[in-house]
Amino acid sequence: MNIIQVYKLFPTQDDCLNHIEKVRWQGKPVCPYCKSTNATPYKSERRYHCNNCNTSYSVTVGTIYHKTHLDIQKWFLAIALILNAKKGISARQLARDLEVNKSTGWRMGMQIRKAMAEGAQRELLQGVVEMDECYIGGKPRKGGGGNNPPKRGRGTKKTPVVGMIERGGNVKAKVVQKNRLKAKSLSALVREHVDVRNAVLITDEYKGYLGIKYFMPHKTINHQLWYVDGDIHTNGIESFWALLKRGIVGQYHKVSVRHLPQYLNEFCYRHNNRKNPEIFNRTVSRALGVMI
Repeated sequence: MNIIQVYKLFPTQDDCLNHIEKVRWQGKPVCPYCKSTNATPYKSERRYHCNNCNTSYSVTVGTIYHKTHLDIQKWFLAIALILNAKKGISARQLARDLEVNKSTGWRMGMQIRKAMAEGAQRELLQGVVEMDECYIGGKPRKGGGGNNPPKRGRGTKKTPVVGMIERGGNVKAKVVQKNRLKAKSLSALVREHVDVRNAVLITDEYKGYLGIKYFMPHKTINHQLWYVDGDIHTNGIESFWALLKRGIVGQYHKVSVRHLPQYLNEFCYRHNNRKNPEIFNRTVSRALGVMI
């Protein structure tokens, strides 16, 4: 859904509230504090009084829209803009598009990324699964280096991110500590995200992957010789890394280690729902705590 469709479907605040009440409550208000359905609506505003615990509430309580001073329409527009920006959209650009200040634009983006978090999703990757790591952040390399060439890959001080992608399917990415890029930790990560009985893992020849062959089929590609050997390659995860890095460098310019997991959630979520025509409705539902 694009911003034109958002304007047409939700032209007023009441239209937006009617929609999220329908999604969250299916037509009958439920108190977010005691879960009672015994409520009386206020006449002057879109709030309800719980006759059980004697509190008042609205449909936004406990959601990313809670205590917002913005129209819900702007939240819907922000969701549409973020979902349609393949390489992400910066807080300043979001603020300009929505006519809000930079801090509000940043907060809206981070709140929407909370709805994109796939932490509760336990679907394991199957089939042909590619695995690789990339490094995010740090200053760009300068010059040829002479006797001290700039370090690349695992030799940098950047933040390591490990990713796995089901060929033609979903991707999972996670920030890890550099001292955990070892066989034991990487094997545990594979067991956590991959169906080891119904998958074949493809990686490069990094020694941290050596232990994987003992509990599942494992094939490697030697990047010093070639990048593709028949069906053995890691081009899928490399393409995802390219998109992620272009987004961070070109849109966000700089991402702190603290917030990097949220940005990974965003890129993974967009990739995993790239063929889902209901991605907007799914995101709105997740923002309300309704998982679909």
